[in-house]
This record gives sequence, structure tokens and C-alpha cells, in this order.
Amino acid sequence: MDEEAIQTLESVGSFWEPIRVHLRKGKVIKIEGDAFGDEAALERFYHPNRLKYPQKRVGEKGDGKWERISWDEALETIAKKLNSIKGRYGAEFVAFDKGYRRTHSDYINRLANVFGTPNIVGVDHVCYVPTAVGDIITHGYDAFPDLDYPTRCIIWWGKRGQPPLKEGAKLIVINSLKTEAAKAASVWLQPRPTTDLALALGILNIIVNEELYDKAFVKRWTVGFDELRKHVQQYSPNRVEQITWVPEEKIVEAARLLAKVKPACIKAGNAIEDNVNSVQCARTLAIISAITGNLDVPGGNIEHQWVISEMGGPEVTLLDKLPAEVQRKRIGANAGLLPPHPLWHLIATMPLQVPPQFLVKSILEEVPYLIKALCIFGSNPLLTWSNAKEVYKAFKKLDFLVVADLVMTPTAALADIVLPVASYLEQDGVSVAPFAPIILAKQKVAQVGECWPDMKILIELAKRLGLREYFWEDIHSFLDAYLKPLGMTFEEFKQKRMIPAITRYRKYEKNGFNTPSGKVELYSSLLEQWGYEPIPVYHELPETPYSAPELTKEYPLIFTSQHEDLFIHSQDRHLETLLKMKPSPVTIIHPETAGKLGIQEGDQIYVETKRGKIRQKAVLDAGIDPRVVSCSYAWWFPKKGAEKQYGWEESNINILTDDKPPFNPQIGSTNLRGFCCKVYKA
Repeated sequence: MDEEAIQTLESVGSFWEPIRVHLRKGKVIKIEGDAFGDEAALERFYHPNRLKYPQKRVGEKGDGKWERISWDEALETIAKKLNSIKGRYGAEFVAFDKGYRRTHSDYINRLANVFGTPNIVGVDHVCYVPTAVGDIITHGYDAFPDLDYPTRCIIWWGKRGQPPLKEGAKLIVINSLKTEAAKAASVWLQPRPTTDLALALGILNIIVNEELYDKAFVKRWTVGFDELRKHVQQYSPNRVEQITWVPEEKIVEAARLLAKVKPACIKAGNAIEDNVNSVQCARTLAIISAITGNLDVPGGNIEHQWVISEMGGPEVTLLDKLPAEVQRKRIGANAGLLPPHPLWHLIATMPLQVPPQFLVKSILEEVPYLIKALCIFGSNPLLTWSNAKEVYKAFKKLDFLVVADLVMTPTAALADIVLPVASYLEQDGVSVAPFAPIILAKQKVAQVGECWPDMKILIELAKRLGLREYFWEDIHSFLDAYLKPLGMTFEEFKQKRMIPAITRYRKYEKNGFNTPSGKVELYSSLLEQWGYEPIPVYHELPETPYSAPELTKEYPLIFTSQHEDLFIHSQDRHLETLLKMKPSPVTIIHPETAGKLGIQEGDQIYVETKRGKIRQKAVLDAGIDPRVVSCSYAWWFPKKGAEKQYGWEESNINILTDDKPPFNPQIGSTNLRGFCCKVYKA
């Protein structure tokens, strides 16, 4: 190999990490540093399954018959259809859906707002936003663990992966599965799935009653401690053991450890967010962090202060261009969810998004009206939205569906127009990592087919919709405008490559907290004002042995699910590099339970609920509770082909989940785990 012919460039990888890309004669030959594997990253980029040019449907929906078209024809067709619906029915009859966050994806909100529709759909209601909302209501900002500082104790709550543990630090893991992190933990608590709020309240009970809290901080910087003290008496360790299945002594041990070892930080995952208790569970974790003196201190839970405009800010979304009377037409606007609040822009315009179950109901039941068109960017709802059979029916009924993605997915297969999206190696951008205090320069290093970045699609579609004045001429004009507050162009930023966020500790000593009281609100005045419970109360989910004991006769086990570390949601199921390591979806089941059901390691089994059944491979693991089974999430099978719609129903856990109430009352989180199921050999 001629080494002199190799060019090396720095960019940003699939999970906001710095990467190094090696090219030879314009072709990527090696990628270093990608969080999901360098070989997989290269395979993803040049995979034959990549969508390379726009296509339009020529057969029936889902038949897999397509015709290649130009970008001009694709965008003109989309613009003509959307403007026609807007003119005939109203802009609100068009919806936009955005999935996994990519560079500048919040500008989808901008396009929707200036087009005139309040209907922006996403999965924020079960991913990140419940935690952020709980934090903001409690202490005025979205807090992150200060893992760069040598924290002495990490609480890894419902998270996959391994925490960055420093030598001598303590690790508390709370997970229904015996993960690698759980094996390494000082204390591992194994709660019944979705009982996290009860467990958190039980931990608070110990901290309060044993006076393990930071008395000076509580006295000076909190409101509602007396109410909290009285409230948590009902969550004694004994009662919480009955709810959560966690032994009383383990609850006490964990509470004492996290309260006494300082500094300590809490990192929670999606496991606390996808059920009726989501926001209040996040609030309880924020309360624990605050009263133990671990809020806004080195090694605790802190606020990242980015040096560039916040994601979802009003200057980004142009929400002011959407009249108030139109905002009131948003699907779900009368569902009793959180009202507008000045700080919601910190979390990408929530709660002004439409929870997916409301959109599906709009299409199937025409309540409050029938959505006619849906434009999807970077999302695969047939795999990621609850009650997938209903999602399928709804998408089949749509007048017009547009999907922009990297590959043909089960959702894209139902579209009228499919647009090929650029990967992270094919676009310039400014990457604001949502979970790390840094912004990074993303630069284009190569090109596949006619793939376009999302931002270019939005800019060019806006022009054809007659909305040119709200966007830019091209991506680089946009990036220069985006970076103007920093006094640099994108070309200059590329040379700098990264800018860290500003980290300041104990800001409250000067400014207080950004809440109505200026303090951490253990008893929330906002929630009380809005008609919600001002102190977290645990509510049992539907379809559990406690809320519906009659179900256990037919469905005796508890369902939960796991994300595999190799995949982000439903992505990359076509990559052989990853499939060699994880070739199929699996259901984890205790050997004792499997033995009673005649199931052996590797058997194909069915997992069934009231809504349907799926097929996965049995994996026997004594680390799971005998009363619980855990299924792989978001599996589909590209090799099965379009004629079988890529096997989207076969192993998809959202065949099992429900999209009916009760939801989380603040943001509409659906109940995706913790309900009754049964398992039997296929």
C-alpha cells in the first residue's frame, strides 16, 4: 500500500465520539474510534443495502416495488402534496416525525413550525425527556453526572454498558438483569421491572429517617422537606420490598452507601422512563441527589453550559411563527399533559411533541382529526412505537408517507417516497453531544450515491414549500450562521475541531435555582399549580400481578426488554460484522423457569401477551429473577426481503406492548415493560 496516498481526517462518529478516518483516492479504507466498532463503521458506510437515490412507490404499499427518481422530482412531489393538504384541510393535517437525534435534527421542528403544523412526533416521551423534565421541575436545569471528575460513588440505574469507574470508587447498580456492571458492583439491586419509583422512595425513606441528608443544604436550599419527610414514611423498606422484590436489607445498604460516600452521582437509563411513573421517578432521583449534597458539585450531578445556543431553543425552532390558536390544535393538546413553560426549550421543545400513540389514534379513529401525511426522518416506528400492529394499520391508511433513512426499513417499505440520507461521514456539521460537555466539528470525508444530509433535505424542501426566508441557501451558509455567536466560520471551527462546555460548580450560591422558589423544590409548586401530584407517588402499572392478579393465570411471568450494546434501537440489523456477534434476538429466562416449561438453551420460543406473540431464541441465565423474562428490543430481518416486509412482526417486542392509557400524566410515557406475559416452546 502506498502510504503517501493515504489521507487522514478527524470527524465525529456514530455516538458523538471523535474518530479518525483514513482515505485513499477519496475512498474510506479505515475508521478508528467509532463507539460501535471500526469494522462495523466501515461496513455501514459502504454496505450494499444503503439507499443511494430517491425512490417513489410504484406498487401497493409494502409491495417493495420502487422507481428511481431525481431529487428534484422527489422534493417537488413532496412539496406539492404537503401544500395541497395544507390548502385543502389545514397545515395541522401534516405531521413530522423525528427519531434518533442526528446533527441539527431540531431544525425539523423549525420546518414544521413555519409550515404551520403543531404536530411533531417523536419518542422523547420514553427517551431522555422524562428525566430532563423531572430535573427541570425539581431544580431548574437538566443535570448530568460529572463523570470526568473523580467521583467516589456512581449509581448506575437502569443503564446498559459499563460506567467509567475510578480506582477505589463504589458502584451501585440497579437493574433487573445481572449485567457486567452488576457483577462488578459494590451493591446490586434487582427490582421487579418498572418499580423503580417505589425503590427510589424507599431509599429516600432511609436517607430521611436516618438523617443521612446534608442538613445545611436542605435547610438553606430546599423547600418542602417536612412534606417529603412525612410522605416517605409510607415507603418503608419492608413495604418497598413487597412492591419491588428487592430485599429490605439491600435497600438499606444502598441508601447508606450513596448517602455517605461523596461525591456521588446518579446516571439513569431508559428503564425508568417508559412507564406511567417516568417523570416522578426522575424527580425522586433528583431529590436524592439534592438532599445528599451531590447537586451542582464536583463529581455529583451538574449542569452542562454549552457555549452555543441550546438545542431546541426558540431561535432554532421559530415556535413564535406558529400562532397560538394553531398550537392549540396539536393532537393531544387536550390530554392533560404538561403546559408550556419557558425552560422546555432546553429539551428540544418537549412537551410540545405529540406522543406517538396520539398520532396513531388520530389516523385510525380520526380523533381529533385525521392526519393525512407524515414525514419521517431517522425513525423506524414499526419497531420503536408501542402496539406495532396499530402503527402498521395507521401507516397503511395514510394518504402520503415520506421516509428519509440510511437503508430500506420496514417503515420505509410502507412509504410513498423514500429519501437516501447521508451518514455521519458524508456531512459537515456541528455536533452538540447531549450527554457530554463538548461540541465537535463533523466534517464530510466521502460520498455514497446521491445521499443528502438531513439538513440539506430540510433546506431544499423548505425552498419548494415557499419557506425559503426561514432557512439558508445551503448547509455552509447555515453552519456559518449557527457559529456566528462564537465569532467563527465553519471552516475555522473545523480547524479548532472541538470546544468544551463551561463547567461551573455551586452556581446556586450566587444565583439560586431556576425554580419559582429559587430553591430545589422537593414539593413542586409547578406540579401543584398544574394539577399534578407535587410529591412523587408510586402507581402500580396495568397488567401486573398486583393490578390485575387474574391475568397471572394465563400470563404468569413479567415481561421486560434489553437493548444490546451493539445496536442503537433498530439500526444496523443488516451488518454482518455485528450479526456475527449477535446473530439473533434472544429472550433471557431463568433455568428453573425454563425447566418447568420444557425449554432448553437455544430453543425457539414464543413470548405472548394479550396483544400478540413474538418468536425469539431462549438464553438461560440464573442472573434473572425466575418470575421475569427479558426480550431483545427492535429486531427485524433485512435478509427476509421486501416481499416479507423484512420480518418486522416476527420478533418485534412492540407487538407485545400497549398504546392505551394509563400513560404518564405529564408527558404521555407509555408502559413498555413490567406487564404480564407467558412463554412457551415454539
